[in-house]
Amino acid sequence: MALQPAAAALDGGDPRMSAAGEGITDYSHRTIRNMHDPSVSFEEYLHYAAISRADESRHGGGNHVMSILPGKYGRKHQVAADEPVGALSSKSAVDKEIEVAQDRTSPSMLPGYSQNVSDSEWLQASRAARTATWGAVFYLITTDILGPYSVPWAMAKLGYGPGIVLYTVFGALAGYSGWQLWRMFLRLDSDRYPLKTYGDIAFRIYGAWARHMVNILQSIQLLCNVGVIIIANGQGLSQVAKNKVCYIALCIIWTVLGAFLGQIRTLQKFGWVANAAIWINLLVIFITMGVVAHSEPNWDAAKANNSVDRGPVITSGGPPPGTPFETQVVGLMQAVYSYGGAMLFCEFMSEMKRPWDFWKGMLCAQLFIFFFYIMFGLYVYSFQGQFTINPAQQGMSPYNWSTAGNVLFFISSLIAAALYGNIGIKVLYNNLFTDVFHFPPLTEKRGKLLWVVIVPIYWGVAFVIAAAIPQFSNLTALVAAICILQFTYTFPPFFMLGFEIRQHAMQGGEGFDPATGHVTRFDSGFARFKRGFARQWYLKAFNTVYMLGAACCAILGAYSAIKAIITAFQTNPAITAFSCKSPVAGG
Repeated sequence: MALQPAAAALDGGDPRMSAAGEGITDYSHRTIRNMHDPSVSFEEYLHYAAISRADESRHGGGNHVMSILPGKYGRKHQVAADEPVGALSSKSAVDKEIEVAQDRTSPSMLPGYSQNVSDSEWLQASRAARTATWGAVFYLITTDILGPYSVPWAMAKLGYGPGIVLYTVFGALAGYSGWQLWRMFLRLDSDRYPLKTYGDIAFRIYGAWARHMVNILQSIQLLCNVGVIIIANGQGLSQVAKNKVCYIALCIIWTVLGAFLGQIRTLQKFGWVANAAIWINLLVIFITMGVVAHSEPNWDAAKANNSVDRGPVITSGGPPPGTPFETQVVGLMQAVYSYGGAMLFCEFMSEMKRPWDFWKGMLCAQLFIFFFYIMFGLYVYSFQGQFTINPAQQGMSPYNWSTAGNVLFFISSLIAAALYGNIGIKVLYNNLFTDVFHFPPLTEKRGKLLWVVIVPIYWGVAFVIAAAIPQFSNLTALVAAICILQFTYTFPPFFMLGFEIRQHAMQGGEGFDPATGHVTRFDSGFARFKRGFARQWYLKAFNTVYMLGAACCAILGAYSAIKAIITAFQTNPAITAFSCKSPVAGG
């Protein structure tokens, strides 16, 4: 997972950064209410999603694979600048369905909603909130996941052969998981019931408990990401200061600065800064590649970080001799961390004019990312071998170049940390504090005051994590195993399994009736589960094996990361909790 705040670059601002809270922007209050309504059935979600997709297909030139190509295969209906998204000269199927169900879902039936807002108006507002194209999604996925700083270190622990194979396999599986999320999104999202976040998929398939589980895990991941950034920047600052300043004090500086920036509740005008951060990261990567090819490794950092003494650079086709198994697994977890952007895929799709086109951006982005990872990882590892450290730019030995790389990295990392903290706090606030403890909305004065108090507490907890475990590689491996691996590899097949069982269990005559709002089912319980699993059972069996395999990998990764953390504390004197000595300080 990258340290790039690419999501903020969409149309001038991150759509998830509104003051209204997590994942909600430009939607009517009525639409927002419907997003987590437990009375809405699975069949109703399917019904309105099918209507929305048909409407999009009619206005976008059809849903077919050849639409990715230019010319006649890729030609699409051109909508005039003043033509609303999804507008028709006559009423669309969606509008007709609304009229059929108007008595059941009229605004007058919903407390607190204006009598002056018609069904067609709130529907049009829902459509107008979607503006992104698949080209923008390619850009977002690439820049949000693109962060190969850990790949050279992973190659140093795995060797050329296993490193390339594992990054290839995990990249392919990440693409498959993204495909599953895309398919579920298309069948559950609609103009009437927009699907905005990863947790919304869980809610519509398994219920509120699954949504809460996803949101809690997402909150933990974002908090730990902030802690990881504090470690990286603390290490970088210590290199700039030539290890003459207390490391823990440098981490405190970053924590205070982050808490100060975190007071910004809405970051919608942050897009130009995010764009700058993306190019800064690319500049750091190219600087690193150029410098490592014409200079020695950073001996002091390698000694402190990897416990290797100065000597000739050695590379290996397989795992280097003497590398413990848990260290190899920690290296593998860097691949998981690198492909950790699936958590944001639903947010990206929710902002698209035509969510069907998401596969184009995802496929192109995943291929681009894969080749870039392999190129950068093999390049740096070939020049630095066993002396490669994580993150890679801190392995440059010339002080001037190292300082330039670190300073540039500081800027982009601070922006990323501010965004991760902002999203993380909003996820916590809207899904725990508001739902469970009935805190006031962030748009109210009391909510704004609570935000001021919560931000420094959040950053303080992130600092404690960073200071207690000043091990960049091992901590990222732990976060990857516990959180990121679930979002990219465990949850997608788990959700797809539940989705397809429920969908395939439906028989002729069953379904949702928009005229009455009633759902017809002829049976329930195990008989329904058995019938749903039996259809295309081989695909469901594969997803079951995939899900269980990912869960086992997560357990193994967490165990290895924890064991590696304990071993590092016991054997490496440069690594001490809450210490003034930097983890990359030699001697």
